[in-house]
Amino acid sequence: MRDISRIGHKAITWIEDIGLIIIAISTVIAVGIEISSMFKAWTITLADLLLLFIYLEVLAMVAIYLDSGKLPVRMPLYIAIVALARYMILDMKSLDTWRMLGVAGAVLLISIAILAIRYGHTQFPYSKEDNR
Repeated sequence: MRDISRIGHKAITWIEDIGLIIIAISTVIAVGIEISSMFKAWTITLADLLLLFIYLEVLAMVAIYLDSGKLPVRMPLYIAIVALARYMILDMKSLDTWRMLGVAGAVLLISIAILAIRYGHTQFPYSKEDNR
């Protein structure tokens, strides 16, 4: 029974690694497509830079997960903040007041969540047994 469990764990680990490699390759391809479209348009906008930043954050998240086997909860929250900022920049002219306040409120809530997580990690660190 122990051997089956070990084989199953290895299989799941391999599937995770393959999935992460697919995500990394897809992200690199998306970066290439975005850079190509910037060259074709012969202009670089703030929205383009924020999108590239999101791609880099995704690659960093994949690298951290491959190195440590753990996904830091804050990384997707950072990506969400940048994505919301990009949304506001792209659609600023068409956003009404309530939608703008909603997006700003979402950014504020995510920021508070990041602070709470960071505070929790510094004040209540994991013990060695919890950190498996």
